[in-house]
Amino acid sequence: MRVLLTGAAGFIGSHLAERLLADGHEVTGFDSFDSFLYDAATKERNVAALTGRPGFRLVRADLLDARLLRELCRGKDLVVHLAALAGVRPSIADPPRYARTNVEGTLNLFEACRSAGVHRVVFASSSSVYGARDAAAVPFREADPCISPASPYAATKRAGELLASTYRDLFGIGITSLRFFTVYGPRQRPEMAIHKFTRALAAGQPVTLFGDGTTARDYTFIDDIIDGTAAACARVAPGELAVYNLGGSRTTTLSRLVELIAGALGVTPRIDWQPEQPGDVPITFADVSRAARELGYAPKVPIEAGITRFVDWFRAQPGA
Repeated sequence: MRVLLTGAAGFIGSHLAERLLADGHEVTGFDSFDSFLYDAATKERNVAALTGRPGFRLVRADLLDARLLRELCRGKDLVVHLAALAGVRPSIADPPRYARTNVEGTLNLFEACRSAGVHRVVFASSSSVYGARDAAAVPFREADPCISPASPYAATKRAGELLASTYRDLFGIGITSLRFFTVYGPRQRPEMAIHKFTRALAAGQPVTLFGDGTTARDYTFIDDIIDGTAAACARVAPGELAVYNLGGSRTTTLSRLVELIAGALGVTPRIDWQPEQPGDVPITFADVSRAARELGYAPKVPIEAGITRFVDWFRAQPGA
């Protein structure tokens, strides 16, 4: 297949580009190398091994360039849309920027697909669309109403799902939305919790935790996410609309997460406790039965093994 992959220089995108190339597909990678959340040099390192590989082309551009998107979509068999501004707290600080990139940018891409006759799209959504739920309302299922997003970021991802539904209904574009649950692993963005905690603990610094440590997340190792995304790429069909949870289907509290990282590093953690932050939710927990049934999805990497693998990768980085 000829694939346009947005966000190709990011954490998940660079791993997916490698998988698609390994499976024999031609990949046009698209990325703005935006330094809003972290240094663009990190993205350069992510794609360094891809540059020059047969079948891979990298385009540096922005989702707001609608004309270029139309050109890039021409002749493509599949579009995988991972590019977005991520992060709950930064979205609270700058909602308009998130709306422009995540909503207008996604609309531009769907329009480009319509113009170019691309009828197969995979869209990266987020577990954030489920909003704040208590422990009695888990696990999260794709049929749950998602009408109370807890942050502008979550709202933009839900907006993308709704646009996907509209473009399927009006124009017959088959779009699969994947709700990722807290992805981690090698190349994880440096501002994300596991990477940030590992960096602090390795440097002998305290870890800042918000709340009382009981908030829980369904952490999902990157290899499992890529398996599920690759399966979605193979299955998405013109005219079909689908939504899948991709998670580890297991929760880990914040306090336990720090214990696991400290244990892998061989250090004793020090905690700087701070009040809960706006936009945080108490728990995420994926029901992956639909993805298991229709995509053959089966997460294989438990958090204990995944943290060890992440710490091994972290220690191998220059300056770690």
